[in-house]
Amino acid sequence: MHQTSPSRLVLTLGLIGGILAVSTASILIKFAQESAPSLVIAAYRLTIASLVLAPVAVGRKRGELRGLSGPDLRLALLSGTFLALHFASWISSLEFTSVASSVVLVTTTPLWVALLSPLVLHERISRAIIVGMVLALAGGILVGVSDSCSWNGGISCPSLGDFVRGEAFLGNFLALFGAWMAAGYILVGRRLRVHMSLIAYIFIVYGMAAVVEIVIMLGAGLPAFGYPAQVYVLMILLALVPQLIGHSTFNWALGYLPASFVSIALLGEPIGSIILAYVILDQAPGALNLIGCALILAGIFIASRQNKQ
Repeated sequence: MHQTSPSRLVLTLGLIGGILAVSTASILIKFAQESAPSLVIAAYRLTIASLVLAPVAVGRKRGELRGLSGPDLRLALLSGTFLALHFASWISSLEFTSVASSVVLVTTTPLWVALLSPLVLHERISRAIIVGMVLALAGGILVGVSDSCSWNGGISCPSLGDFVRGEAFLGNFLALFGAWMAAGYILVGRRLRVHMSLIAYIFIVYGMAAVVEIVIMLGAGLPAFGYPAQVYVLMILLALVPQLIGHSTFNWALGYLPASFVSIALLGEPIGSIILAYVILDQAPGALNLIGCALILAGIFIASRQNKQ
């Protein structure tokens, strides 16, 4: 399927909109977690998104879905599995390790995408993307450690002894595993989106992710029903905004932009989350948050300046 590449302005505005949409996830999840387990929230998020997509996908893309080759279908199902495992492992990591360690490790996704893109997709990684990745990763790490570190003429952090001991080690591994799964999700998406329509692709991927997430939820012995009404409203919003608008925008961009650049753009999510936390939760960002956000923005800007479409 031939796809006409949008202008740089359209791609830029689309990615900004996607970043803003996925940034709402942390706020919505924070409220929903007061009454429902994280794995249940993730399962509902993906299931509702898939059900919303179903009429459009079946009605308008039935021919494309039926005509998918075996290899493409298997890759799309693999992408959905990667997405489900990313959500399950990263959210679960928060039960065993600190938010700081979890965020730092899961934000290494662009590193793994950059390392694997030349091998999996045969995409050349430009110097601008390398510089942008380093800056954005550094910013992501600062945002991650801001929960447990402070700035007072220099960065002051507690001992890292717990990083490799007991439950913390399990949590850290789950967060790192989440980064690997996110990298797989992005790489497969880049490979398929160049010749597969957005609706057909995300319908299969989100649907597969929902099935895997439901199996994980039931395997963990978690009930699917019986939660307060407001939790279901929050989960519907999670499906509509960060999933259908946010993730779908990044999947749209993968049809035209290198996987390494899209993965760097994903690091804009903490910036939007910090802004929303300040507006909605009255949580003012600290110095490390602001420095980290500045580095992320600088990294995205540098990577985008020389990005080849």
